[in-house]
Amino acid sequence: MSTRNKGLFIGLAVGGAGILAVLGWGAATLPRPGNDLDVLALQCSDIPVTDSPYPGMVWVPGGNFTMGAEGTYFEEGPAFETSVAGFWIGQHEVTNAQFAEFVRATGYLTLAERGIENPTSGELIPGSAVFSPHVSDEPVNPFAGWWQFLADANWQQPEGPGSSIKGRENHPVVHIAYEDAQAYAQWAGHALPTEAQFEFAAQSSLRRDLAGTYQSNTWQGLFPFQHDTQDGFVGTAPVGCYSANEFGLYDLIGNVWEWTETPWFSSHAFLDKEKYPQGYDPNQPGEPVAVIKGGSYLCAPNYCMRYRPEARQAQGKGLGTSHIGFRTVINP
Repeated sequence: MSTRNKGLFIGLAVGGAGILAVLGWGAATLPRPGNDLDVLALQCSDIPVTDSPYPGMVWVPGGNFTMGAEGTYFEEGPAFETSVAGFWIGQHEVTNAQFAEFVRATGYLTLAERGIENPTSGELIPGSAVFSPHVSDEPVNPFAGWWQFLADANWQQPEGPGSSIKGRENHPVVHIAYEDAQAYAQWAGHALPTEAQFEFAAQSSLRRDLAGTYQSNTWQGLFPFQHDTQDGFVGTAPVGCYSANEFGLYDLIGNVWEWTETPWFSSHAFLDKEKYPQGYDPNQPGEPVAVIKGGSYLCAPNYCMRYRPEARQAQGKGLGTSHIGFRTVINP
């Protein structure tokens, strides 16, 4: 699922603690890795070193493929034939350790650290969107009821003040806005993948294999009330915990959504793309939007179900969340 609407979260943030208390968020307990998960992390597969001129990158030969799908979600269609040229792509998502190296080298501050602009007052509010489901017998707005704009949440404090990435250096970095991902890619001499590149590379990636073994970090149980953690993790997992796909790539399905450089439109056949170079989402008109791919640890069979290569979602470029990361490509 995508958080989509930045204005909604900023509105909640400036509404004050009283609103948060009414919604049941004032004393929210957010999931954090515990001892059992630390043990599971040690069981993650060792990612083999790539024999390539670009450490940590895998060559994906170009080819023809059918992009998109019919009959699941409207935005995935219509399916069409296309092709991509060969490219290098990261074996896995950019990790906290890798992003920390970038920050040490450049002094970069993410958008969440600098502050998200309140569209009403212009005030900058440091923070980001954190998954924090509100359980109630009453109907719940799936965005306002499951997400919280948490002051000072950022990549170094994923669950807000008091949390840290200590022990999670090999987890994917999160709370990354589009411009943050772009900044890292430019520093590395890379780029963000296009939607077509990501989908082509992910074709053989699965949620579960034919034997029923989990091949990705998704939600098991009735979202958002019950999580069986059959795949071993509650939130993010260390990169490389599941089998690689046929290209030798990890986590293209599940774990965290990943930014692409492709502007979002509501279908592959959207007719007025030229009018909206920054993308267009009717849920947030006027907001630059990009395609995110791959689904996340919050995708479940009863909700979202976007743990498939063809799945796609809109995300406003001006907001990071606790379930969006990225990886990079090199285009020869």
